[in-house]
Amino acid sequence: MATQMFEGRGHAAIYQKYRFAPGKELQRTIVTYLQEKRTNPAELAVDVGCGSGQGTCFLAEHFKKVVGTDISEAQIQEAREGPSMPNVSYLVCPAEELPFKDASVDLLTSFTAAHWFDTEKFMREAKRVVRPGGCVAISTYTVDMSLRYGNCSEKLTQAFRECWDLLLKYSHPRIKLVLEDYKEIFEALPFPDKKRITDIFDKIPMTVSGVVGYLESSSPYQAFMKNDPEAAKSLLQETEKR
Repeated sequence: MATQMFEGRGHAAIYQKYRFAPGKELQRTIVTYLQEKRTNPAELAVDVGCGSGQGTCFLAEHFKKVVGTDISEAQIQEAREGPSMPNVSYLVCPAEELPFKDASVDLLTSFTAAHWFDTEKFMREAKRVVRPGGCVAISTYTVDMSLRYGNCSEKLTQAFRECWDLLLKYSHPRIKLVLEDYKEIFEALPFPDKKRITDIFDKIPMTVSGVVGYLESSSPYQAFMKNDPEAAKSLLQETEKR
């Protein structure tokens, strides 16, 4: 069954503030793939598990209509209250029950969300709603990120990854799909001409507080907070000092 996370309004607000949009290189890769494959007009794009809309918005300049969907009402509320384009709208619904007609979607995307879906049911929905000649683009960022600044990049990255390693002890079992670079999700895609790309590298400018906020927005940190709030807060404070 699907896994519901990021439900609370407080968590959704942190997510909206600190999660970043898909990087320019990932955007370019998706757009290039669309241009290579497209046999349909750019009418409708649907972003599934859209959260607070970071990935949904960049699609607006490429499609006539864009719809972001998420199972979390709090996340959709954040998305609706955030900056948006007039051709973007948001719906609360499960990834496994999309309210779109058969063969009506030109592009179906999911940015770092597909590991929470019931994979088998979601893939059936994807096959149902995507037009013949349409595209599906599913991506995740990996946890082996590095931080770069002047001559202290190595120390920054060490502090960041040591924090991640501690947080991963509190991760949901489905995070293993992320740690395996979505290999299982790729294999489940019911389309014969699929393509898996694992060498997309993006540079995303962030402040120290932004990096710490990103860690705070993660599901392992939220699980840690529920388990031991003082220790969780202390870990972030120590990481920020480092």
